[in-house]
Amino acid sequence: MSYQETTQSRFTSGYVRTLRQQEELPLLRDHLLRLDPASRHDRFNGFMDDSFIEKYAARCADDGTIIIAYIENGLVRGAAELHPPDESADGLPEIAFSVEAVVRRQGVGSILFKRLIQEARWKGYDALRITTGAQNQSMRALANKFGAHLTFRHGESTGNIDLKQTPQVELARLAIAAPAEATRAMVSLNREYWKLLLQLSGWGRTA
Repeated sequence: MSYQETTQSRFTSGYVRTLRQQEELPLLRDHLLRLDPASRHDRFNGFMDDSFIEKYAARCADDGTIIIAYIENGLVRGAAELHPPDESADGLPEIAFSVEAVVRRQGVGSILFKRLIQEARWKGYDALRITTGAQNQSMRALANKFGAHLTFRHGESTGNIDLKQTPQVELARLAIAAPAEATRAMVSLNREYWKLLLQLSGWGRTA
């Protein structure tokens, strides 16, 4: 699914869309360079200097990585990266996220995660791999929300997201988070069932 066009989200001052690889490379690079030290450490699971980030952003532009960005006032403030499977040791496309402190706790990470999963499904991927630092609590919580099963090893949290199962996971979480809506849907379904059954048995027909 292409998001080259601007896609409005529920944010009042920003929007989400896919970056064009070459010409918009500076937007991703500058976003990663703006990350505060703790966020930079979480994103790359260690301290990386500016030169590393510049080379990393350039590589993303050349290897087919898809960047879905949250943009405010012309600046990328959050990014979701979908790296192609041929760049991964286990053959799974890898995903990564980064959100600047100024837009945290606004649902930016969740919106980016949803859009990235849509893109991955459109490309026909069955699973995704996510790797984050063991201390990155926010990313671990976000990954768990979307069905990732993380394991800890050598200071990292690594897990897979089964895209074939994610829709059921999301529906189950919706039912838990909004039981009233789920109950209303069930009542409506039962009502329609009995209405159809009575019609088939002859009840309610006019003479």
